[in-house]
Amino acid sequence: MAEYYAKSSNSLSFEITKEEKLIGKLTYASWFKFNAVIEIATGQSYQVEPKGFWGTTIELKDHERVLLKFRMNWNGEIVVQTYFDGVKNGYLFKHRGIFKESFVLTDQEGVELMILKPHLKWTSMNYEYQITTSDSFEMFPDKEIVLINALHCANYYMSMMMAM
Repeated sequence: MAEYYAKSSNSLSFEITKEEKLIGKLTYASWFKFNAVIEIATGQSYQVEPKGFWGTTIELKDHERVLLKFRMNWNGEIVVQTYFDGVKNGYLFKHRGIFKESFVLTDQEGVELMILKPHLKWTSMNYEYQITTSDSFEMFPDKEIVLINALHCANYYMSMMMAM
């Protein structure tokens, strides 16, 4: 099990740390858009952009190669598909609770891989997240990308629910 923290210095960027060591960044192009850049501390950079006429599917790309995509289904869950090393895997990202809200990422068998707990900082009106991952998640070869994308999913979920 590992603990990560995502802090926003402004409403357009988040820094993800583990034991105060930078893991990566999520930076949005502008408000009201889901375009973003994910930067891993080791130097890799990935583009996140909506696809399709309505922009309901979000893709994470390494140049032109799609590594991950997600979309919200009819009951408010986000279906995540990864394509790392040519292997397709599926995950479910869902919201839990009302008053003690959190988000959870599960694998296809329903095993919890990650829990994200949002905290609104009233002084700055920015969100911070406490992220707890399972031991099995920590074994993922591309865990940083999935971790930062889960943060994007949480922000996406909250944006979609505020729009309704």
